[in-house]
Amino acid sequence: MSSIAPDLILHNASVITLNPSMPRASWVAIDRGMIVGAGTGEPPIATGGFTKIIDCQGSTLIPGFNDAHCHVLATAASLLAVDCSPAAVSSIEDIRQRLRERSVQVAKDTWLRGMGYNDFYLQEKRHPTRWDLDQASPDNPIRLLHRSGHAMVLNSRALALASIHRDTSGPEGGVIEREEGTGEPTGLLLEMSDYLDGVIPPLSSEEIERGIGRFNERCLALGITSIQDATPGNNLERWKSFERLKERGLLTPSVTFMAGAGHLHEFLQEGFTFGYGAQHGLRLGAAKIMVTMTTGSLRPSREDLRILVREAHINGFQVAIHAVEAEAVEEAIDAIRFAIGDNLFNELRHRIEHCSECPPHLVERLARSGITVVTQPGFLYYSGERYLAEVPDDRLPWLYPIHSLQAAGVPIAAGSDAPVIQMNPIMGIYAAATRRSESGGAVLPGEVVGVEVALHMYTLGSAYASFEELVNGSIQAGKRADLVLLDRDPTTVDPEEIKDIRVIMTVARGQVVWEG
Repeated sequence: MSSIAPDLILHNASVITLNPSMPRASWVAIDRGMIVGAGTGEPPIATGGFTKIIDCQGSTLIPGFNDAHCHVLATAASLLAVDCSPAAVSSIEDIRQRLRERSVQVAKDTWLRGMGYNDFYLQEKRHPTRWDLDQASPDNPIRLLHRSGHAMVLNSRALALASIHRDTSGPEGGVIEREEGTGEPTGLLLEMSDYLDGVIPPLSSEEIERGIGRFNERCLALGITSIQDATPGNNLERWKSFERLKERGLLTPSVTFMAGAGHLHEFLQEGFTFGYGAQHGLRLGAAKIMVTMTTGSLRPSREDLRILVREAHINGFQVAIHAVEAEAVEEAIDAIRFAIGDNLFNELRHRIEHCSECPPHLVERLARSGITVVTQPGFLYYSGERYLAEVPDDRLPWLYPIHSLQAAGVPIAAGSDAPVIQMNPIMGIYAAATRRSESGGAVLPGEVVGVEVALHMYTLGSAYASFEELVNGSIQAGKRADLVLLDRDPTTVDPEEIKDIRVIMTVARGQVVWEG
């Protein structure tokens, strides 16, 4: 350090390093985008250099947040769509009114996209129907996407364009809800996004760039300097789109891009390997696999799931398996164990995404198999009331058992699953440390974890999940200078105050990219 004149020094800070050999510091030195030192006392500033010095005035400096599971383009699209989330609407009439207002701003026949409705939080306590949406605009096709991303409602015009009628059979794994007695589609569709590919026109390049601009600003304002895109439809063409976004500087956070398992062959044919890194902070991550039980049976089948996992494994790819129900989680564990075979060491750190229902015997199996769990603590805050009202009593004790997972030694990372919920990691840390819902109700308070554990999940834990713990996730020399300055120390304030903590400044690769 003494022979180097760093580009930037942040000093007079309460630094939480997440580095066991030096848990706390008061200054951090950065040179050419990398951390070159951290310590206590006065920083060693070399004479004759051009070092920029920022006085943090006692604020708390932490590693940049890493959202280990989100959907970049879907979140960008949601920022352009009509906001129908619980924060914006409280009834179906509110949804109709917001869609009606957008319809007068666009040409006839233009698709209207609504995002984020949640039937549980609507006054009517039901999903809207095609006829509800027809009242908003019969001349514009409308797609209203549920907060989960797994359900949507189309109006009559959109159903006609999608050729969904009384006699239309639902695709495998998908559900077309029908009116009792008549058999007419109500407009509610479950797990049918793929079915509508080519029906709903994609966003234009200009719209994508506008949405990505808003997404990028939101990430930086929340202190998110790394993201892992877990979209199951990710293919080679979309990879190239991300390359263009990164090359043009439109997407600041470092991106780990998961390959949809059904498209893995495209990347292999191009000679891509797991961890392949293009320039500008874009690298290829796990093979994403969806395991669902929407229709009551496993999809894909046990045999097909094992083939998908085994194919990724033998080609050197980590897998990231979406599994929510306990039965799906168990099948995911079985498929990973099948792929690993007699080798008990899970060197590819295969991961299960969500792992929402996880009874004790599965916690033990996860720990024995070395499987990483990527969880979403923010769901407890934003959907806690629904869980308490709707999750069966015999399954509720298994819901997001983060403390049990941590105590068993299961590696844990955290993400948002945006646009399902807001990306805010602070709210996720609050939820993990308090298990409180938005209304204040406690969701299995026995599963709380310490604030430092929660902070680890959103930083070093997420870096570990994507094989980046040697370059990211903690504040120590040799790692990327991704940092966040907070107005309070989450480890010392009253836990109820955590949700009110504000990001003051975000540093990505040594550059101050956001100040608030």
